[in-house]
Amino acid sequence: MVARDDRLLTAGAPRTGYGRRMSLSADLQVRRLRYADLAGSRTLGSEAYGSSGAPAPLPPEEEWAASPGRSWGAFDGDTLVARLTVFSMTSWFHGDRVPTAGVAGVAVVAERRGEGLLRPLMDAALAEARGRGEAVSTLFPTAPGIYRGWGYEIVGSFDAVELPSSALQRVAPAPGVDVRRATQADLPALAGVHARWSSAQNGPLARAEAPFSTDREWLEDYTGVTVALEDGEITGFTTWDRGQGYDPRTAVIQVDDLVSVTGGAARALWRFLGASSSVVGRVRVATSGLDPAWHVLPDLTTTVVRTRPYMLSVLDVVGALSGLRLTPLTARLPFAVRGAGLDGAFVLEVSDGVTAAAPGPSPAAAAGEAAREAAGAADRPVFSARGLAQLYAGAQSAANLRLAGELTGPADDDATWTALFGGRQVHVRDYF
Repeated sequence: MVARDDRLLTAGAPRTGYGRRMSLSADLQVRRLRYADLAGSRTLGSEAYGSSGAPAPLPPEEEWAASPGRSWGAFDGDTLVARLTVFSMTSWFHGDRVPTAGVAGVAVVAERRGEGLLRPLMDAALAEARGRGEAVSTLFPTAPGIYRGWGYEIVGSFDAVELPSSALQRVAPAPGVDVRRATQADLPALAGVHARWSSAQNGPLARAEAPFSTDREWLEDYTGVTVALEDGEITGFTTWDRGQGYDPRTAVIQVDDLVSVTGGAARALWRFLGASSSVVGRVRVATSGLDPAWHVLPDLTTTVVRTRPYMLSVLDVVGALSGLRLTPLTARLPFAVRGAGLDGAFVLEVSDGVTAAAPGPSPAAAAGEAAREAAGAADRPVFSARGLAQLYAGAQSAANLRLAGELTGPADDDATWTALFGGRQVHVRDYF
């Protein structure tokens, strides 16, 4: 599995620049990072992503050992030349919480970029993730092409969008909805509102695992967490930072969450955010896609100030496709997957929308026609690894995957595939 971009080969030795080939050093070793490697890892991260002032002191070893990420490094001799971190998370897809490997902090030393150092590093980290039962993997790429050789494809984006505070004052009032500041006693209700919203989407983290869990520390991360209540029940919340200054021409409120499960809660929370318009001219909201909470706005006078593509890869076909709650259809769908180490024939059984997947030899293989099976399972549709990722997320229809060359073979079941997987929007609310 090798990244398919202009700098790396899909087969053979890696390539540097745009034509020179070179072999990876025989001294290259890939292993989990140790505490003694932390200073070098931080230096490499600052080089890759930029530094903002003096570095923070290193944490005590015990604290570092308890951190939730699994950090990997590639070493040429004793020198750290590439690193990444994997977080064990759960994400909501098709009504199920799916074990997810979130890849973050990928960095390669500047003089060695393009040599293929990321290939063994990603291979090792994803092999461990599969062994831990993590059925899918996600990441925010700075260069998407690097990751497509591992079956990753863009399925959505995490955006920062600004609205004028004055526009929020024009949101229609929400009779019967009150707002107040959240307290620690509200944490279970906040988690419940988030679960109710996120379980209806594809992609949001379940926020059940550190460092993303909805806990006391999360509540204290913000200037305020404000809830909307209807008949005493919390039906929405927003997390916000006031920012600096009181000149409406420059001051901005940063909103990380605006989650609601009723239209009234959405209206009340938007109006609350617009109440400071005399001193804060803009509200910057972390969002993705067109959330229903935005439908209550009188207009969409917005400016996108940042967008971060979100990529997904299926690590375990059977694990990812089993236990989902799809459109309530009953079907038996033979299919095959090619690429990113997922090669094989499978069968998806759907009973009133509930799925079970299993390896399944095609009729050609059962008849002993191994050559035909190896040539591409001509008796069934064949998804590329990237095509399967897009279908799984509900990001593309079967027809669009065929237009992109990510789905080939018989098209008889295309409408069924699309109907099964196309019922939820892709949304992302946490950056890692």
